[in-house]
Amino acid sequence: MTAPPKPSLNPVPVKERMKMPRQQMPEQAAELRAANFTEVNLGYSEELARQEALRCIECAKPACTKDCPVGVKVYEFVQLIVAGDFAGAAAKIREDNVLPAITGRVCPQEDHCEGGCLMGKKVKPLGIGYLERFVADYEQRMGVRNLPNVPPSGKKVAVVGSGPSGLTVAGDLVQKGHKVRVFEALHELGGVLVYGIPEFRLPKQIIREQLDYMRDMGVEFETDVVVGRTVAIDELLEEEGYDAVFIGTGAGLPVFMNIPGEHLNGVYSANEFLTRINLMKAYKFPAYDEPMLDLHGKDVAVIGGGNTALDAIRSALRLGARKAYVLYRRSETEMPARAEEVKHAREEGIEFHMLTSPVEFLPDGVGWLGAVRCVRMELGEPDASGRRRPVPVAGSEFEIPLSVAVIAIGTSANPIVQSTTPGLGTDKRGYIQADPETQRTSRKGVFAGGDIVTGSATVILAMGAGRRAAKSIQEYLTTGEW
Repeated sequence: MTAPPKPSLNPVPVKERMKMPRQQMPEQAAELRAANFTEVNLGYSEELARQEALRCIECAKPACTKDCPVGVKVYEFVQLIVAGDFAGAAAKIREDNVLPAITGRVCPQEDHCEGGCLMGKKVKPLGIGYLERFVADYEQRMGVRNLPNVPPSGKKVAVVGSGPSGLTVAGDLVQKGHKVRVFEALHELGGVLVYGIPEFRLPKQIIREQLDYMRDMGVEFETDVVVGRTVAIDELLEEEGYDAVFIGTGAGLPVFMNIPGEHLNGVYSANEFLTRINLMKAYKFPAYDEPMLDLHGKDVAVIGGGNTALDAIRSALRLGARKAYVLYRRSETEMPARAEEVKHAREEGIEFHMLTSPVEFLPDGVGWLGAVRCVRMELGEPDASGRRRPVPVAGSEFEIPLSVAVIAIGTSANPIVQSTTPGLGTDKRGYIQADPETQRTSRKGVFAGGDIVTGSATVILAMGAGRRAAKSIQEYLTTGEW
């Protein structure tokens, strides 16, 4: 094994580190958490964090950093944890990631940094996400702030959307001395972080704390501004004096199945269902009464196999559902949801019906959903996604009694910004066309990134696009070249 890039602070011999067990994340017991919206994962203690950090084998060329969409310097921040400098570790992460308390909770690290960890070839990979969450929470608890100290550049940047890509752009550019204002269409900041991810995975207080940190850094926020209606992109550039605009509006339009019965009361898109729970505060029942989501004694199913589907059905269980089902047309092997979320859902009592696809929603006789008719599926040849295509099994139809169904099969592009910005290129699906390296669009001074460019993806991939955009915007503001 080659030597680490810097002198090691780790007193444990490398061979012994490989024998050390991965420190498990403490969590609420399943029977308790299934009835509340309190965070499931409870976080590392200082001792658990240091024990896990000691497992790092200090690769000479850390693949963990290479595989991180925002380029967090994993080796360096882990070494700081080993040394007991938790605040320094948080500062190191913030060099590349302005939302560490969020990504430490919702990033699929197993597909990125932990997926690249060489330890994973023989033992469990280093718990990088758990360590990131620990130092971010420590930083907040201690009131530590690492604020930029740079002279004003005299440049102004508008960011459309306060989701993960927009916040990343804002955080990176304010550290360059630019004046940055984020415009959010909703009354609360955070985009999909606040309306799409439930409290038990990402507490709203964590989001507010990260936003407060960004305000301290100098980022300005304005809510209830629907860019494309309240103000146009051209007005921001030509009348309000912004030197560049970043569009990070996400992919917020729901996709439906187009099967009979979708019009029935009790059939929701995942977007509406989760927005009612998160923004309309159904998760705080009975302090907040959201009568459409009184699920006590009702049978609820979600259609889909991604993280959004699991967020919806686990929320339904916590809102009192008698039975809670996942209906997924492929097998568990093909499910895009995180393995940890699937495990947690099973522990909580969610029932999974794999190789099952709805073909019709059936009424109860008074305009509400009463049941769903499904068909069994089998897997055929791989499709464009690389997963085996599900094929209906003839004569396999059956019914499941239901009061509520949540459709979580994806989203599409909201057209408001595109339709009101002349010359802004879009693809055939309505997503904004942007260079994948620079995030530049067809309009000079206008950049875009995240789900509004790629379609629905993960928080960390949107943040990666935000980092690329911030770098490109900085080059544009510095050189004036397009």
